[in-house]
Amino acid sequence: MTEPSRQSRPVLLGQNQYGKAENRVVRITRDGATHHIKDLNVSVALSGDMDEVHLSGSNANVLPTDTTKNTVYAFAKEHGIESAERFGIHLARHFVTSQEPIERARIRIEEYTWERIEAPDAASGAAGADGPRHSFVRKGQETRVTQITYDGEAWEVVSGLKDLVVMNSTNSEFWGFVKDRYTTLPEAHDRILATQVSSRWRFGWTGDKQRMPDWDKSYDEVRKHLLQAFADTYSLSLQQTLYEMGARIIDHRDEIDEVRFSLPNKHHFLVDLAPFGLENDNEVYFAADRPYGLIEATVLREGREPRIPVDLTNL
Repeated sequence: MTEPSRQSRPVLLGQNQYGKAENRVVRITRDGATHHIKDLNVSVALSGDMDEVHLSGSNANVLPTDTTKNTVYAFAKEHGIESAERFGIHLARHFVTSQEPIERARIRIEEYTWERIEAPDAASGAAGADGPRHSFVRKGQETRVTQITYDGEAWEVVSGLKDLVVMNSTNSEFWGFVKDRYTTLPEAHDRILATQVSSRWRFGWTGDKQRMPDWDKSYDEVRKHLLQAFADTYSLSLQQTLYEMGARIIDHRDEIDEVRFSLPNKHHFLVDLAPFGLENDNEVYFAADRPYGLIEATVLREGREPRIPVDLTNL
């Protein structure tokens, strides 16, 4: 049986991309006895004139994925890592401008934060006082993320965080909701509100003619306003809290045009202690990890269009 020619086959190649995923790179910067650490997980995806490698197996336009991996490590040395965003911009610009077949580069980065273990005060006379400042401890569960996309003309930078667990032990209610014959949830006028924040925010910066944001300061400030809004909002629903978190970021950070949240409601249910002759006055809770309510929404600056994917797992 003769295999049909490419021209006669009713099959088309759709969107495609390739690259090296999850390149773990740690960059140590030594400032005398004081060291600084940047710990990243970098994924590169490239697309463009790549039809032939799929259709005929020709690798003429293919930059090996091993080369993209090597580029990540070489750039960590050559350019340093000032911030995840700036590092991703260096990489995306390089791939698009140095290889003619590559028309678009997407760089995804997760950053793992480390805190310095401070040396004892020299005045204390303790062992190790005034010693080298090169010891660190991994900071919490929160992971900083960013995605940089470049097509040779315009940039899109979407940054964010995931696994930031927050809780309000009071100042939260949930009542007045719709009830039908399957509803068993009691109304609550004083409850624990807890969630594990996954958020992405899109910058208004789209090109080199604009002033580039201070990426690290922006991240710190966005995180601060997100947390302050969570703490300050007397919540009647997690949806209301989500909106206040996004609105506060938009109000205070001019460089941000769009914020997307995915907030699982980490339910805490009062334990029935009556069988033990005990009264539970909002003191003892059962923390349920699943199933959970999942609240998701985008908050936009007026006049801007939403561009962050609805499903954050696709970003």
